[in-house]
Amino acid sequence: MENPALEARVNNLELEVNDLKTILGNFILHTENALLRLESEMLAFKDEMREFKNEMREFKNEMQDFKDEMREFKDEMRDFKDEMKEFKDEMLEFKDEMKLWRDEVDKERKEMNRKWGDLANKMGTLVEDIFAPGVPDIARIYFGCDDIEDYMVRRIRKKPGSKDIRKEFDIIAVCKDKVILVDVKSTVRQSYVDNFEQFVKSGSFHEFFPEYKDKKLIPIFASLYLTDEQVKDLTKRGLYAMAMSSDAIDILNFKEIQI
Repeated sequence: MENPALEARVNNLELEVNDLKTILGNFILHTENALLRLESEMLAFKDEMREFKNEMREFKNEMQDFKDEMREFKDEMRDFKDEMKEFKDEMLEFKDEMKLWRDEVDKERKEMNRKWGDLANKMGTLVEDIFAPGVPDIARIYFGCDDIEDYMVRRIRKKPGSKDIRKEFDIIAVCKDKVILVDVKSTVRQSYVDNFEQFVKSGSFHEFFPEYKDKKLIPIFASLYLTDEQVKDLTKRGLYAMAMSSDAIDILNFKEIQI
C-alpha cells in the first residue's frame, strides 16, 4: 500500500480480529467445558433425584406399612378396650356377688358368735354347777372350814362407795377365819389366770367385801382339766389349782403352796 497510515490501521484491525478470534475460541472452549460440567452435574443431579425418588417411594411404602400397622394396632386397642369393658363389667358383677357373699358370711358369723356365746355361757354356768357342790368339802378337807358361815355361787356384788362398779364372783365360801374365792373357767387362757392373780394380789376382794377384811383369802383357780404346766404356773403365782381328779374335784397343788 502507498498509504502507510491505512496500512497500519489494517494491521491493527487484523490483530484485533485475531485477538477476537482467540477470545471467541477461548469463550467457546470455556462454554463447552461449562456445558459439559453442567451436563455432568445434571446427570449426577438426575441420578440423585432418581435415588431420592426411590427413597421417597420406599419411605411412602414404609409409611403405608406403618399406617397399616397403626390401623391394626388401633383395631387391637379397640378390641382390648372392649375386652377391658367386659372384664370391668365382670369384676363389678363379681364385686356385687362378693358383697352378697360377705354379707351372708357376716350374718352367719354373727349368728354363730351368738350361738357360741350362748354355748359359752351355758358351759360356764355348767362348770360352776359342777364345782359348786364340792367346794364345801374342799374347804373342810384342805382348809379346816368345818362350819361354812356363808356360801355364794355366781354372786354379783356392787363395790361399796361406787355408783356403777360391779363384779361377779363364781364361788365364795366363808368360814370362821377364811374366805375361799374360786374362779371357775370352762377353758383355761393365760389372760384369765393373769386377771385372777392381779385381782387377788391387788386386795380388791376386800374392797368389795369389807366385812371379810379380817379373814384370810384363799384363791383357787378351777377348771375341769388342768395340764401339769398350768398347775406349775398357778403354783408359781401362789394360786391353788382345782380340777377334776378321778370322779371328784380336788386341789392339785395343795402341798406346794404355803399361804
